[in-house]
Amino acid sequence: MSQARQSPKLTVEQEPFLIVRSLATQYASGFRMEEHTHPWRQLLYAISGAMTVYAGRWSWIIPAGKAVFIPAECRHSMRMWGEVGMRSLYFPAAAGTPADCFVLSVTPLLRELILRVVDSAALDSRIPEQARIAAVLVDEIAHAPVTPLKLPLPGDDRASAVAREVLAAPAADVPLDELGRRHGASRRTLERAFRSETGMSFGMSPRRRSTPDTPA
Repeated sequence: MSQARQSPKLTVEQEPFLIVRSLATQYASGFRMEEHTHPWRQLLYAISGAMTVYAGRWSWIIPAGKAVFIPAECRHSMRMWGEVGMRSLYFPAAAGTPADCFVLSVTPLLRELILRVVDSAALDSRIPEQARIAAVLVDEIAHAPVTPLKLPLPGDDRASAVAREVLAAPAADVPLDELGRRHGASRRTLERAFRSETGMSFGMSPRRRSTPDTPA
């Protein structure tokens, strides 16, 4: 279940001048957001709980205090761990921006800027104060430390299905043989796929280091 926080109402007249939009939402543990895309660049900030974002053959783990940048038109889905408080900022698509998702550490200044925008609902380029806030916000995002929380997913359909099942329930500790039977592949096939396509053995799976409410 998700819940969006009420934000100040925006007018149709403002629409062409909005340079940053925002959304505040709460999600219950285990909530899954199906694959989707949007025409804006997005910054997802976890103020509580944690998220796993999936996009193509990659996944990113976002614990509280981190944020993930998602490019415009990037197809992605999400899984929530614990009670997740999410604050989202949306920016117009722009040339020269990163083509892949990445996780960054949210500095104290960046955190306050994100919360300030959320309280305002959006930033209007015609308002000098808001334009200045937007400029500082973009600069702070550009200089925030990038965190290596990217995990590869196998390209093999069967191995990918196994990886997603493990990531969805890391505490289940289902034996690899059983996972193979569920998805039509032998242990040897899965082990070979994990090692050759991700550079990691199945034994390095997040399930080995997780609890029911927290990802790796």
